Amino acid sequence: MAGPYPQYPDPIQPGYSEPYPSQPLQTQPPPPLTSLYPGAMPPPVGYPRQRRWWLLAAVAAVIAVVAAVGVVIAYATRGGSTDAAGGDLSPASAKAAIQNYLDAMSKGDYDTVARNTLCGMYDAVRDRKSDEALARLASDAFRKQFARADVTTIDKMVFWSPNQAQVLFTLHAVPAGRTGSGDQEQAIAQLLSQDNQVLVCSYLLRTAAQY
Repeated sequence: MAGPYPQYPDPIQPGYSEPYPSQPLQTQPPPPLTSLYPGAMPPPVGYPRQRRWWLLAAVAAVIAVVAAVGVVIAYATRGGSTDAAGGDLSPASAKAAIQNYLDAMSKGDYDTVARNTLCGMYDAVRDRKSDEALARLASDAFRKQFARADVTTIDKMVFWSPNQAQVLFTLHAVPAGRTGSGDQEQAIAQLLSQDNQVLVCSYLLRTAAQY
């Protein structure tokens, strides 16, 4: 014995002259990307953006609303506008037209009263006898109430259209048969601006029950 342990021969598989050779596992690395494209890499493909048509519509709607509000504010600031066929319908012209109507009532100017109450149709009416009769009755009733009436202030103008308005005004009225100071009364008139003149289509004293 050459040593403390006996020597055994290496195991030999039957049919082979030597043991299986030890072969390590071979792994194949993936080919580089540059080998798939002979030239430069293509640029990245961009996705189409979604069209924001609803955002454009909303912006257009806001602009339209702002423009409409601007028109309304300008109309209210100027006290209403007039068309080409109308006159200047404003607090100053309304005061002058109402005063002219009250003066015609107090003086018995039936033609002027009828022209106002016909509200723009005076020149087109062929027979004005009934209109002049109504103007006479209105004028006589007014003179029995007041010796004089002067418009002091225009309290409110409500525009129905650029050439139509309802006006609340205050007048200093001296009752018939009285001299000196009078009373402050409120009345309502409906005005029409046409053919470069302002007409009083109707007139109503709010405190008529007192007389």
